[in-house]
Amino acid sequence: MSKAFTSEYRLRWILLSIAFAFCVLFARLFFLHVIDSERLTDYAEGTRKTVQKLSSKRGDILDINGNILASTNLAYTIGVDPNFIDFKDEKKWVHLAFILDIPYGELMEKFERKFRESSGRMIRWTPLAKEVDLKCYQAVQSLNIQGVYGNQKYTRVYPGNSLAAHMIGFVNHESVAVSGIERLCDYYLKGQDGWLESEKDGLRRELAHMRSREIAPVNGHNVYLTIDQRIQNVVEREIDLIVEETNPDGVSIIVSKPQDGSILALANYPTFDLNEFNNLELYPLTNQKNRAISDVLEPGSTFKIVPASGALNEGIVHPSDVFETKFDRVEYQNRIVRLPSDHKLYDKLTMRDIIVKSSNRGAAHLGMLLGDERLYGYAEKFGFGTRTQFGLSGEVRGTLHPIDRWDGLTISRMPMGHAINATPLQIHYAMSVIANKGILMKPRIIDHFVNESGMVLFKYPAQAKHRVISESVAETMSEILGEVTGSNGTAKRAFLKGYDVAGKTGTTKKIVDGKYSSEFHVASFSGFFPEGNPELVITVIVDAPKLKGGTGYGGAVAAPAFKNIAQKSARILEIRPSEYVADWITSQ
Repeated sequence: MSKAFTSEYRLRWILLSIAFAFCVLFARLFFLHVIDSERLTDYAEGTRKTVQKLSSKRGDILDINGNILASTNLAYTIGVDPNFIDFKDEKKWVHLAFILDIPYGELMEKFERKFRESSGRMIRWTPLAKEVDLKCYQAVQSLNIQGVYGNQKYTRVYPGNSLAAHMIGFVNHESVAVSGIERLCDYYLKGQDGWLESEKDGLRRELAHMRSREIAPVNGHNVYLTIDQRIQNVVEREIDLIVEETNPDGVSIIVSKPQDGSILALANYPTFDLNEFNNLELYPLTNQKNRAISDVLEPGSTFKIVPASGALNEGIVHPSDVFETKFDRVEYQNRIVRLPSDHKLYDKLTMRDIIVKSSNRGAAHLGMLLGDERLYGYAEKFGFGTRTQFGLSGEVRGTLHPIDRWDGLTISRMPMGHAINATPLQIHYAMSVIANKGILMKPRIIDHFVNESGMVLFKYPAQAKHRVISESVAETMSEILGEVTGSNGTAKRAFLKGYDVAGKTGTTKKIVDGKYSSEFHVASFSGFFPEGNPELVITVIVDAPKLKGGTGYGGAVAAPAFKNIAQKSARILEIRPSEYVADWITSQ
C-alpha cells in the first residue's frame, strides 16, 4: 500500500493563488460597493427610473372672428435605444428606413453606435426622424421593432403662411417664441409642462403601478386679436398690386378703428412665410422686420395736420384767414427765415387752402404763428418722438429733436414734415387723432384671452392717452381734410363714391447718402371715412415707388390704394354710406 505524496511547494502556490483570487474579488467588490457606489447607483436608478416631460399644448392665436392664425399640431420624434435592439428584427429594418425616408446605411450607423465616444457611457436614445405625423408614427409602430419607439411633440403651424406675418411672429424649432404676438404673449400661450416619474422593467416597459409622481400639463390660453382676417387679406392683396405696378423698396399699410385704436390689419412688404422662417435663401432675415414700427421716414405733408390743428386749437388762426405765400423769405423772431419751395406757386392762400393744396410755405407760416415751443408741444402731443406702446418688439421712437437742437430752418421745415422722423404707425395714429375727435389712442392689437374651455379670462380695454385738440377743432380739421379728396385737392384719386373721405397726401424725397434724392420718393396717404362719423383710418406708405415717366406722388400711388382698401372694407364691415350721399340717393 502506497502513501499519497503532495509537494509542499505546490500546495503553497495553490493556497496563495486561491487567497489572491479572493483578494482580487474582495477588492473589486469593495470598489463597486464603496468607491464607485454612487455612480453605479445613479446609473441603475437612471436605467430603472425615468422622468418623462409631459409637454403642454401651446394656445392658438385667432383673429377677432375666431379664424385661426396660429395653431399647434401633434407630431412625433422616432428614435432607437441601440443597446436594446434585437437582431431577430433585422428583416424589418429596411422597411423602417423606407418609412422614415432615411438611407439604410445611416440607419445602421445609428443602430451600431452603442456607446458615447466622450464618456464611454451607453447610448439609450438616438433620434431617427423628427416631426413625423401620426400616419408615419403608426406605420413605425406596426413594424413592432424592439428598441424603436416615438415621443410626442407639438409643432407650431400657421395656416395663412405669410398672412399677418409681422404681427403674429413665429416660434422656432427649439420652441422659443422669437417675434410678434408669439413673443409678446408667450407667457400665456405656452402653458406649463407636466412630468411623469415611473420605473421600467428589464424590457424597458413602464411599470404603471410604480409611478411615484404624475403632474398633468396645463395647456396654454388662446389669444384673440383685433385683426380681421378679411381686412388683412384685402390689405395684403393691395400690397401685391402696388409691388407689381411700382416695384417699391418697401410698403406699409395700416387699418384701424379710430374710436378704440383697434388694429384691423397691418402688413408690410417685403414679407415672409411663417412656416418657412428659417429659409433665408427664399426669405432673407430683413424680410422679418416689421417696417411699420421699426422704419422711420420724414412724414412730409401728412404732418401738416399738426401745425394746422395746433394753430386752430390755440385760436390764433381761422380757416378763412389769408396768408401771403408768394414770398420766399419772411421775418421771424427778428431774423430772416428762408421758406421752402412749393410744387406750385400761389400768391395768397387761406388757411383751409394751405391744407387742401398742400402748400409748404403756407405750413411754414402756420408753424411760425405757433412758435418753437408750441409747435414742438403739439408734435409731441400727436405722438411723434415717443413709442406708441404698441407692445411688439422692434418699435422705435422716431426723431423729434428738442428745441435747443433746432437750426435756423427747422421752424419752417418741420411744419411741412421735414426735420422730423416717424414710423408709419406714428403717422397713422396722428391722423387717428382727427378721426377720434381730438383724442390720441393707444394702439390695440389684443382683444381678449380665453382658456381651454372657452371662458374669457381677460379682455383688453381701449386706452386713451390724452386729448390733443378740442372736439370742435377736430371737426373743423375733418371738414378741411375732406376737401383734400375733392376736385381741388391733392388726393382726388382717394375719392370713394358714396362716402365722405378725409385725409392727407404726403410725398417726401428720400435721403440717400446724407442728401435729398431727386429720384427716389416716399409716397403716402393717411385718411379716414366716413368723414362725419369715422369708422376706419387707413394709412398707405410706399417707399421709393418706381413709376414710368413720373414721380411717385402720394396722390398717384398711395391714394388709389387707400380707395381700393376702403371700398372693400366698407363692403365687408357693412359701413353705411355718408348721410348726405344717402339722402341724395334717396331723393333721386
